[in-house]
Amino acid sequence: MADKPEWLEMSDDEIIELIVKLHREGQSTSQIGIILRDQYGIPSTKSVLGAKITEILKDNGTEFAYPEDLLNLIKRAVNIREHLEENPKDLHSKRGLMKIESKIRRLVKYYTRNNVLPEGWRYDPTTAALLVK
Repeated sequence: MADKPEWLEMSDDEIIELIVKLHREGQSTSQIGIILRDQYGIPSTKSVLGAKITEILKDNGTEFAYPEDLLNLIKRAVNIREHLEENPKDLHSKRGLMKIESKIRRLVKYYTRNNVLPEGWRYDPTTAALLVK
C-alpha cells in the first residue's frame, strides 16, 4: 500500500467499508471523495489505499454503466435543452449547450478509445434524456 498520513487512524479495511457504505447511500464517487477528505481526513484514496474510489467500488461488486463525468455533462446538456424549449432566444444558453456537447463528444471519443464505452457509441440528445432519467 501507499504511504498513510500519520494522523489517519482508520485501517484500510475500515476505509473500504466506509466507501462502500457511502455508495450504497447514494453518494457519487466525487461526493465520496469530498466526504472522506472533509469528515475523515483522508486526503486521497489513491495515496492511502493505492486505488481510486471507482476501482475500490468495482472490486466490491459495483458496476458502472457510464463514467460519472460523462453522465454529469449529459445531465447538464439535457437541462439546457429543456431550458431552450421554453426560451428559444437565449443565445448564451445555446452557446453553452454547444460547448457542453463538444465536451461530451470529446469524452466519448476518449472513452471508446480506452474501451470504457463500446465501439460506435454515439451521443444522441433524444436518447440522452432517457439515459439521465
